[in-house]
Amino acid sequence: MTRPAIAPDPLVMRTTAWDDYALLDSGGGRKLERYGPYRVIRPEPQCLWRPALPQPEWDKADAVFDPTDEEDAGRWRYARKLPETWTMGWGDAVRFQGRFTAFRHLAFFPEQAANWAWLAERLAGAGPDTKVLNLFGYTGVASLIMAAAGAAVTHIDASKKAIGWARENAAASGLADRPVRWICEDARSFVKRELRRGNAYQGIVLDPPKYGRGPDGEVWKLYDDLPELVAGCGQLLAPDASFLLLNAYSERLSGLALASLMAQALEGRGGVIDWGELALIEDGGERGMGLSFFARWRA
Repeated sequence: MTRPAIAPDPLVMRTTAWDDYALLDSGGGRKLERYGPYRVIRPEPQCLWRPALPQPEWDKADAVFDPTDEEDAGRWRYARKLPETWTMGWGDAVRFQGRFTAFRHLAFFPEQAANWAWLAERLAGAGPDTKVLNLFGYTGVASLIMAAAGAAVTHIDASKKAIGWARENAAASGLADRPVRWICEDARSFVKRELRRGNAYQGIVLDPPKYGRGPDGEVWKLYDDLPELVAGCGQLLAPDASFLLLNAYSERLSGLALASLMAQALEGRGGVIDWGELALIEDGGERGMGLSFFARWRA
């Protein structure tokens, strides 16, 4: 049976600084970043080296996240009073709100910029007949990049709060009138329903967490549930589909493992599956760290 070819070599997709974000320095199990006008220190255990910048540069941080466990929980310490949200952007078309969440991130993941650029390229010149699906869409940056390219987007997330933030980001981007469906639902339930309805998409993005809960208490476990979901996404792709992008944050997975799973789900199709990791690179330097693994099929 025909299957997509798995690329023989991995890719390291390097995200470097842009106007509203930079990895300024790293080391000693932490990273110093700039989010818009604010300097932030967050834990990063894989930064085993020494910081390159002197301590006074780190002391200028506006906020520091102190972890309480290994599952991203903790609390922020602030050097001064900071706004609840502030507007940031990527590229010319997409704006979104930075915010200090309870789980050490700031309502988006900067290393995903490499995937955003790839999606923008894949969808260049798309029209409303190009239907794309974003599962586990969170605050909607990827959805808005696809909408800005011209595609009709269905955005799925299990959190009503995240859906609300995504809508705010759409308004900030001037994209509130674009054909985007914002749906609060368990991703597995939505895919099964779409298959029963006979719907199909020209492209699908999925970025699942290791663990999660749906709006009705559904439990998501990455290693238990990912194979069935990826298989369902393979069936949801239209005959003229052009991409499937899978991203995962888990130290027990690899890009090659994701690519192998994807190839199985895409039996009967041609194309190529690229795989590897997403990395953040220090501003003006070469040091960096891989933060997630990906596999992406292109027709």
